[in-house]
Amino acid sequence: MSRRLLISISVLAAVLVAAFAVWWMTRAPSAPAVAARMAPLVRTLQFSARVATASRVDVGSTLTGRVVQVPVAEGAQVKAGDVLVRLENAELRAAVAQTQATEQQALARLAGLRSTGRGAAQAGVSQAESVLVAAQADLKRTLDLVAQGFVSQARVDEARRVVEVAQAQRDAARAQNAALAEPGSEVAQAQAQVALAVAARAAAQARLGEAVLTAPADARVLARLVEPGQIVQPGRALLTLALAGPLQLVAQVDERYLGQLQPGQLAGVLADAYPTQRFTARVLTIAPLVDAQRGSIEVKFALPQPVPAFLREDMTLSVEVETARRDQALVLPASALRSEDSTGAVVWLALEGRVEARKVRVGLRTLDAVEILEGLSAGDLVLVGAAPSPGARVRADSSATPSTGTAKGTKDDAGAAMTNAMGR
Repeated sequence: MSRRLLISISVLAAVLVAAFAVWWMTRAPSAPAVAARMAPLVRTLQFSARVATASRVDVGSTLTGRVVQVPVAEGAQVKAGDVLVRLENAELRAAVAQTQATEQQALARLAGLRSTGRGAAQAGVSQAESVLVAAQADLKRTLDLVAQGFVSQARVDEARRVVEVAQAQRDAARAQNAALAEPGSEVAQAQAQVALAVAARAAAQARLGEAVLTAPADARVLARLVEPGQIVQPGRALLTLALAGPLQLVAQVDERYLGQLQPGQLAGVLADAYPTQRFTARVLTIAPLVDAQRGSIEVKFALPQPVPAFLREDMTLSVEVETARRDQALVLPASALRSEDSTGAVVWLALEGRVEARKVRVGLRTLDAVEILEGLSAGDLVLVGAAPSPGARVRADSSATPSTGTAKGTKDDAGAAMTNAMGR
């Protein structure tokens, strides 16, 4: 190889190296980008819920006593009026017998006043009136004898005293007779005694009835908290019943998501113990009050009919509520939004090799995607992550950025955003 050829090759290599260096130093920096595209968009909320009946009651005793019998077991179905617990009642039965005797005594006294007592009083009145008539006649004869001078004035005074005594006895007999009449005071007092005895008997019988605890309605026994031989007291729950009625799901949802929920929304439900038996529930009610301590609101779900057989009271389930859907929307990752205010959001586009900031109007949002209503078209390259400032040169790289598709919140996302605290 001649010397001239070597020099030419060396110069050419130097020129190529210099050109590559200039190109390397002046090329546009690369930035990850994603193309805005039309895709379905679904927003969901995911949280935990528990199974509960519409009504649950704790059955307790109003007496202090020893348990004799508990004829029901946990899980048993009971009818209204079925015996749940029996307490010792010997003392209560004795109290009922005592009040019954007192009532009979009061009734006998009242009957005596109305029969023999009333007859004796009437006879006393007749006798007193006869004595008074005789005394008055004796006074008249004495006055005649005094006028004729046969007796002294002292005899007249004695006759008048006898008349006064007879009048007082007659008045007392009449008062006694009036007291024994139907509206009289003694009869009224006897009637009051009868009423008191009847009330005491009814109270004793009621106390005796409280020694037997019965089911208030058709129900299922959830918990049996007492056994024969135990001493029970008022205020302590002995049995827990789930009254007959439809099962529901009850969830505590963070109040931040209240605006996304409304009655009638459908929800997918899944139990961890039965992962292949997914079913659908429906939002039934949303509580009017927010739990101030937990910052949550109670949401109840109606279950399908027939209710899945594997559901148990207080079972925990995973619930996913679909709160909004777009069959087709212009979708971007939520991370593509650079800034937001009350008028909209800003994204950076790769346009003709340079970064351009553009204002867009955002619609539906999910945990990881947003709907763009205005400002972009399908196919526009939007920069995500680190990128040069607006106006700088840029080279969009969409190869490493996953494309947007149907966007839904995940269970892990929801677990970070939602409160799953359970409450009754």
